[in-house]
Amino acid sequence: MENKTARLTVLIDPNKKKAFEQLCARQDLTPSQVVRQLIREYLARHDVDWTPSKPHPRS
Repeated sequence: MENKTARLTVLIDPNKKKAFEQLCARQDLTPSQVVRQLIREYLARHDVDWTPSKPHPRS
């Protein structure tokens, strides 16, 4: 899993957002988890190689 995070803002129809959030809740997933999975699958489908960010050292 990635360690650093960056924000991605997506504009979406409010009714579509509500339906997406309800489906995620029924599947016991957060919308963020689903979007991250969709992005990983999209990158893989297009043979885009990426490496997760390195973890922050804990003090």
